[in-house]
Amino acid sequence: MKNIVIFGAPGSGKGTQSDKMIEKYGFEHISTGDVLRSEMKNGTELGKTARQYIDQGQLVPDQLIVDMLASVYDKFGSDHKGVIFDGFPRTIPQAEALKEMLAERGHKVAAMIELDVPEDELMKRLILRGKQSGRSDDNEETIKKRLDVYHNQTSPLIEWYEREGIRNHIDGLGDLERIFADICRVIDGL
Repeated sequence: MKNIVIFGAPGSGKGTQSDKMIEKYGFEHISTGDVLRSEMKNGTELGKTARQYIDQGQLVPDQLIVDMLASVYDKFGSDHKGVIFDGFPRTIPQAEALKEMLAERGHKVAAMIELDVPEDELMKRLILRGKQSGRSDDNEETIKKRLDVYHNQTSPLIEWYEREGIRNHIDGLGDLERIFADICRVIDGL
């Protein structure tokens, strides 16, 4: 079982590369953003609470996220090939909670794959995505808030995963197939 945390700023290509990993390796996928958007669309209590945070460019509280992810993770059963965690963890306490949640099931994170993309490119990608998808959080003001949150609250995870010995830095700028080949080298080496 190869549980993977795919990591990077908003717009770094986590969703695109996750899709390629799912196709090649048969991994399950938990995108915190997709799950939250589904909850918001369906008007659940979690969705209503989450919307208040997301609309302000803030992170959803840890306990809501951890409980939700544990429930989704358990639905995959015990024989899956691995799960890609996309958009989670975003803080050190979340990383510790994920590690604990997996350990309770006899599992672990095998690798953190960090997609590193310069900020000017992130801004271009996110504005384009907003125009194409209609996502309300892909506008310049909210993007700047999200990138600030990433730099202030999320990027310390890079060092945390480095200390855990499972951080893998990938240059996320350039050809999609080259980026994916770099990711496959990491996964194949696990």
